[in-house]
Amino acid sequence: MKYDFIYLASQSPRRRELLSQIGVRFELLLPGPDEDTESLELALANESAADYTQRVTIAKSIAALKRWHRRRQVSLELPWAPILCADTTVSLPGSPDHEILGKPHDQEDAMRILHVLSGQTHWVYTALAITPEPTSIPVCVLQKSRIRFTTLSHEQIERYVSSGEAFGKAGAYGIQGMAATFIEEISGSYSGIMGLPLFETAQLLRVADVRFGLT
Repeated sequence: MKYDFIYLASQSPRRRELLSQIGVRFELLLPGPDEDTESLELALANESAADYTQRVTIAKSIAALKRWHRRRQVSLELPWAPILCADTTVSLPGSPDHEILGKPHDQEDAMRILHVLSGQTHWVYTALAITPEPTSIPVCVLQKSRIRFTTLSHEQIERYVSSGEAFGKAGAYGIQGMAATFIEEISGSYSGIMGLPLFETAQLLRVADVRFGLT
């Protein structure tokens, strides 16, 4: 294996935990205050959740590579390592949000999203991409999981949103927290629903020649 670590261009603590779980060494490559990261996550008109998730992940990868090059100009000793990016989207076909249920803007939005998901089967898409070399294009894969929510009362939703756990997460919930009690059935990848499907991650790390875990 050629590389002993990767750069992770994600602020998600869950992705950090999952990488550590499989023995990946990483350093954070996060946006600076001068970068407009929110514009990367704006959905296009009539864009499907699958297309949206992959497009945003590739855009994040390109932005992260440019970030590395800028920092390399400042510090010539900055080493190269593959860059990993990811994005997760919750989708409920036929919903008023054109299939995409992103991160809630505020408490009212979080409650609206959870009411939409209540008693429904929805999809969670996680795209991840790795940039193997400074001159290469990102290699992107998409993982899709299906989740069935039980019917939630208004009081349950209100208590959950009041806990603060709904914020910063696509679909206004985190499977690794209290919302696990809302879920009747899962088909797919638990780690993918958390934000980083580990099977697909391991495949990309091998493609990029990264040493980790049992390798």
